[in-house]
Amino acid sequence: MNRIYCLILAVCIAAPSWAQTQSPKEFLGYELGERFTPHHRVIAYFEHVAANNSNVSLEPYGESVERRPLMVAYVSDQSNMDQLEKIREDNLIRTGIKTGSTTTQVPVTWLSYNVHGNEAVSSESAMMTLYALVDPAEADNKAWLKNNLVVIDPCLNPDGQERYVNWYNQKVNDILQPDPQSVEHREPWPGGRPNHYLFDLNRDWAWQIQKESQQRAKIYQSWMPHVHLDFHEQGLNEPYYFAPAAEPLHRQLSDYQHEFQEIFGRNTAKYFDENDWFYFTKERFDLLYPSYGDTYPMYNGAIGMTIEQGGSGRAGLGILNAEGDTVTLKDRIIHHHTTALSAIEVTSSEAERVLSEFEKYFSESSQNPKGKYKSFIIKADNEPAKMQKLLELLDKNGISYGRSGGSRSLQGLNYHTGKNERFDIQEEDLVVNAYQPRSILAQVLFEPEPILNDSITYDITTWALPYAYNLKAYAVESRVDAGADYESEAFSGNTPDASVLAYLAPWHSVQHAAYLSALVREGIRVRYATFPFRFGDTEYPAGTLIIPRGGNQYVADFHEKVTDIANRHQITLSKTQTAYVDSGKDFGSSDVRAISKPKVALIGGNGTSSLNFGEIWHFLEQELRYPVSILEMEYLGAADLSSYDVILLPSTYGGSWEETLTGKLLEWVKQGGKLIAYENSLNQLVDQGGLSLTAYLDEEEKENATKLKREVEIDQLTVPYQEREREAISDYIGGAVVEVDMDVTHPLAFGIGDKFYSLKNNDNRFALLKNGVNVGHIPSADRHRAGFIGYRFKPQLERSMVFGVEALGRGQVVYFADNPMFRSFWESGKMLVANALFLVGQ
Repeated sequence: MNRIYCLILAVCIAAPSWAQTQSPKEFLGYELGERFTPHHRVIAYFEHVAANNSNVSLEPYGESVERRPLMVAYVSDQSNMDQLEKIREDNLIRTGIKTGSTTTQVPVTWLSYNVHGNEAVSSESAMMTLYALVDPAEADNKAWLKNNLVVIDPCLNPDGQERYVNWYNQKVNDILQPDPQSVEHREPWPGGRPNHYLFDLNRDWAWQIQKESQQRAKIYQSWMPHVHLDFHEQGLNEPYYFAPAAEPLHRQLSDYQHEFQEIFGRNTAKYFDENDWFYFTKERFDLLYPSYGDTYPMYNGAIGMTIEQGGSGRAGLGILNAEGDTVTLKDRIIHHHTTALSAIEVTSSEAERVLSEFEKYFSESSQNPKGKYKSFIIKADNEPAKMQKLLELLDKNGISYGRSGGSRSLQGLNYHTGKNERFDIQEEDLVVNAYQPRSILAQVLFEPEPILNDSITYDITTWALPYAYNLKAYAVESRVDAGADYESEAFSGNTPDASVLAYLAPWHSVQHAAYLSALVREGIRVRYATFPFRFGDTEYPAGTLIIPRGGNQYVADFHEKVTDIANRHQITLSKTQTAYVDSGKDFGSSDVRAISKPKVALIGGNGTSSLNFGEIWHFLEQELRYPVSILEMEYLGAADLSSYDVILLPSTYGGSWEETLTGKLLEWVKQGGKLIAYENSLNQLVDQGGLSLTAYLDEEEKENATKLKREVEIDQLTVPYQEREREAISDYIGGAVVEVDMDVTHPLAFGIGDKFYSLKNNDNRFALLKNGVNVGHIPSADRHRAGFIGYRFKPQLERSMVFGVEALGRGQVVYFADNPMFRSFWESGKMLVANALFLVGQ
């Protein structure tokens, strides 16, 4: 059956005539630009156009967290629409993903709108562009469709778009009010930019943490388009940006990917020049970080381009910019529309070369990879649960892998030491090499250190998967082929056993934390070992979960529940008929601690980072499946905190934090609460009553830092004006990986290991705790493993605390100076959060 199907029955019926197709104005009852259109009306218009035009077909590909539909529209000449499935299959043959011969010559231009919900001009523009492609009066547009399939995704983030549009339509004045201080230009926290869980979906293309991203990736990968435009809005006082992109440009990009951007840029500039519209190119928006809507397509063979209109959520229907001009929604819509048509035109004019260069991209990269490292070996003795999470990510991205199938000695870069070493590859090791269709994407995701031709970049400067998953791995410069398919060990399941005194569960991954969460929510009492112990020849590390029969007599069907929940989480349990261990602490020891069911609250609202808040919220609800109360900052002063055992405080910003809140939280800690503080929120706790958190350990360290800072400030006074931005990055850290020494004897580090690879993405620096436990610290600056760190900032890493715990009264404060699970793709840090939540302070 043809995979292209229709959203409603009417779409499947051949259109009776063009006369039945209404313009957006006729359908909506207002001109585009007079108001913002709710998501359901945008979808309704796409359905209307498809129902009345046989050369338009709709395909739903999923729904958002809040259950709004996600869909794309296919638009092309009728001759192409009649063979959509063949066009799709031919394109996959060009990539090498499928085998066979091609008969069609139709490139795919994919237009993605509204990945940021409050950049809502995008969905308005999508309707204008769709109409223009079916309007018989637009002869040029129809000519471009002869050799071009256009795919339009009108809204990648419907929950964010609806949050913004609903708010704005309630606040907007009936008479245009461009005053920037008017309420309609002051969007409240968290804004419409993120999705339901407050994730930035434009940074989730590769990681696919969010539901919307996962569904979009499936349909995207089923087509592998040739040109992809990602429509955005930027700062109010920036006019308009389009490709060519800025430096740094990843070295894996092909010459034609650069060339096409130049052709597109000049063609688009022609139309903007004709209308006296201002724009800029080759600035700010680079092509490095692999999880954007421009770079991810680039690393998948397409020409990916970010398009940015000045305005964003502040602009509304119209707002005064710094020059006193009114930036209107109508103007913003026509700008995006013009850019979309320019892209369609350029793809059509370049159609033959677009296809040939696309095929060349895949054939050359898979046969002769140009990256330094051709193969990546992930050792089989890594924790199976961590390996499984990596495999899930590779599968999401269509990256091939296999099992070594043999043993031999190789030379490669050890990710953990940062050195080239001799190592033995074993039969069960995982092999990912660059000799495959998704060669470049695999190389980019695993590369130990991206080569930067410019250190001023828009995002983080490293993301290597072995660091993100804390896996023992090697990067090898030669080709290493897999000798067999890689198959995870089959899960055999657990069976209830009434003779069991206690079930034992591992504690190494989120899978295990989710199991614990499920147990405590069922009212099952769980304990954990603070020291390693042994039964016979079997060693159990600190952190091992102990689910005893004793204390759970009141739980009906105890054995069945414990094993059933373990089976749902695919966790193999060990069993014991005695609490008397052969070494370590017996189960009745005070060092085998009971885990309570904590009542958890998460602080949000104005003054907290919505992105960090969203990461924590999503982790608790979707990964741990643990209930959490949300306390917004505005009402925190009046909240009864005694209702909670644990409070998580995301990174804070600006001057929104009130000093009285610090006092209230610390008083709650003294009464037995546990506060988990992230990144910039630690600044609210520095030198606060009873805490030893400081920026510097002693006066000598402070004086040395102050002296160095003063010298830098004096030197910068004479830096030429146009070089100051570049000079300033010497004090900057751009998302770099730093090796952190972990105290494996403390519960915060259980299941982590003695090394953690932290993605340091802020310039905060905290001294070693005098009165607490420095669970994770950086002893010296040579622990820098990957990514950019300015040479003036690097010495500040020495003797700094990254993760710490401090007692205050009867409670605890947990410090996360770095975000341990950045964007939720930094998988290894999630156990730190689980430890802080369930184990610390028990």
